[in-house]
Amino acid sequence: MTGGSDPGTPSQASEAVSQVMEHPWVDEMGELTEQAILEGRGLRKSFGGVMAVAAVDLQAYTGEIVALIGPNGAGKTTMFNLISGVHTLDSGEVLFDGRSIRGLPPHRIATLGLVRTFQNLQVFGSMTVLENVMVGCHLRSRAGFLAAALRLRQATAEEHQIRTRGLGLLQRVGLASRAEDLASNLPFGQQRLLEIVRALASGPRLLMLDEPGAGLTQQEKSGLGDLIREIRQDGVTVLIVEHDVDMVMGLAHRVYVLDYGQLIAQGTPQQVQADPRVIEAYLGAGWGQENPAPEASVGSG
Repeated sequence: MTGGSDPGTPSQASEAVSQVMEHPWVDEMGELTEQAILEGRGLRKSFGGVMAVAAVDLQAYTGEIVALIGPNGAGKTTMFNLISGVHTLDSGEVLFDGRSIRGLPPHRIATLGLVRTFQNLQVFGSMTVLENVMVGCHLRSRAGFLAAALRLRQATAEEHQIRTRGLGLLQRVGLASRAEDLASNLPFGQQRLLEIVRALASGPRLLMLDEPGAGLTQQEKSGLGDLIREIRQDGVTVLIVEHDVDMVMGLAHRVYVLDYGQLIAQGTPQQVQADPRVIEAYLGAGWGQENPAPEASVGSG
């Protein structure tokens, strides 16, 4: 497999289907069943003459989990920032549901259904756990700020709906009992979870998770993996940056590997783990002996 190959093309689809049996975007004949919900074309960004991302192409299809991995400084978070509008592109194009979102501000991109979390925690510590989730719900609220301030009937009814939705989401992840606690009083792992729940509250079609497992215990990572599978089952596409390779390989349908801003490999977890360039740049010699490829669990959730 070469860095420029596309494991989703019809010429290679039979192999991909045999390795990941339930791709939501490939039918039994190995044909793509729909347009990519997210497509990056030739994404390029440099900082002070240093190329951070060099003409990278990336696709994510509805209902799949896509991982972006690579060593520190490979350009993974920069890719996230380019896609979500935090950084401006030097060149290239980002399409979301077939529409160019290049140049749109992050909040506008989020209202379209492309929502992200950040590598560094961004919870509002002085607000309650429930209020943090309600902030996400308000992204799609219909009542305007003035109506809410004046507590007009429409705004009051919608606020009740938002509160109910927020409590339901907290119940789903086991945080309902902490709803009225300050977010800053949650343990680190639960704050990570809260950030993901707040993103879910906005009703995303594609959720971008930037190192969600950072700082979590193995037990917390296991719960996080289960949550990501549930999110995918709800029909939300997930794009994840994560350094825990075992976690990634057990979750993702497809994996992109960056090194020094270059895309060096892409494919199923089994394909990228066997790629010599990935082993040399990221996984390290002996990876296959010490870490046999995990069974893909994406098909069951």
